Parts: sequence; C-alpha cells; structure tokens
Amino acid sequence: MKPFNVRVYALLEHKGKVLVIHEPFQGELIYKFPGGGLEFGEGTKDCIRREIKEELNLKVEVHEHFYTQDFFVLNAFDPTEQVLLIYYKATITEKALDKLKVLDADINELLWLSKEELNVEKFTLDADKVVIDLYKKENFES
Repeated sequence: MKPFNVRVYALLEHKGKVLVIHEPFQGELIYKFPGGGLEFGEGTKDCIRREIKEELNLKVEVHEHFYTQDFFVLNAFDPTEQVLLIYYKATITEKALDKLKVLDADINELLWLSKEELNVEKFTLDADKVVIDLYKKENFES
C-alpha cells in the first residue's frame, strides 16, 4: 500500500474575514489556508491547533468539519504519496489575535479577506478552489 499524506487546514474567520497565507510552493508564491501535515498519533482538530500555533503563535477554536477533498491528489514533493486534504471552520478571539506573530519564515504575507475578496484564480491547489466555492455559499460568521 502506498502512503498517504494527510493535510488539515482551517477556514479561520474573524470579523467576517478569513485568513489566507501567501507563501512559496514549488518555486512560486501561492495563496493557501493555514494548516499543515497531520502527525502520527494526532487528531485532525489537534493538527490545526498545533500548526497555527507553530506558524502564527495563535490559539484557535476549531469548529465543525467543512470539507474533505474527494478526488485524487498526488504529493507534489513525493510521487509515491497520495495527499488527503481536510478543512475545518475555526475562529479566533480578539484577545488571541493580539498574540499574532508570524513564526514560520516561509510565510511572506498574511491576508484577511472577505468572502467577496476570495478569488479562486489566486489559489493554486484545486482543493482550495473547491473550498472557496463552497465557502462563498455558506453563512458562517464568527
């Protein structure tokens, strides 16, 4: 059996906007949602909490599952792995936002975008594009 690489991401919303990260991927800058790789022994919600704490020094409240990619994705870094992407809704408090600090040197920029400002053309990953389309149809507010 070939290995799977499980990635978990957050639609981190605050005051009607969602956090988007601008960082390098395969030699180009891309827009993506915060999150990252699931570690052995870790639950998916714990993964989001850990990744956002490691990258942005933030404590977040993870809510319900939003989307799991339902099509094949090959790992761009390892062609022997299949990637599985899972997305959750999450929120942050004003008090926690005061602690925001970019700790990951790969992150070039953080953007808080409204649903109207989210543009699938700016996103590289196909699963992110699906998530944006679904997200724009939802009524989720923090």
